[in-house]
Amino acid sequence: MKRLATILVTLGVLFAAGAVTAQSQRTLDAFLTEANRIPLNATSALRPSAHRLKGEAERAFRAVGNEIREDRAAGRTPPACPPERIDLSPRQLLAYLNGIPQARRQRMTVTDGIRAWMASRYPCPA
Repeated sequence: MKRLATILVTLGVLFAAGAVTAQSQRTLDAFLTEANRIPLNATSALRPSAHRLKGEAERAFRAVGNEIREDRAAGRTPPACPPERIDLSPRQLLAYLNGIPQARRQRMTVTDGIRAWMASRYPCPA
């Protein structure tokens, strides 16, 4: 009986981890569909969906930042060369991401979109 309980707990943890992984692999198009529904004003920050999207974008920015640091440490040219501190306008970011053709957005992750935005905004010197 104890073994069965351990197996069920393990399966529950694996299922939860799979759900988190699946959510983090949401397409850029799905992310933008939800983001475009939220008004860009101070009260929108109180919405749970806005908070969730903000967290997803922050994770994508961290992932790209980690890629940049790893590439620099390995002597490779990173996908972008941003300054230490980035000036971010949500309107400009959404405008750029919405400008990516929908067919392409459907194949991209949020991290891919952030990487493309950073590369266009902060290109590395040749």
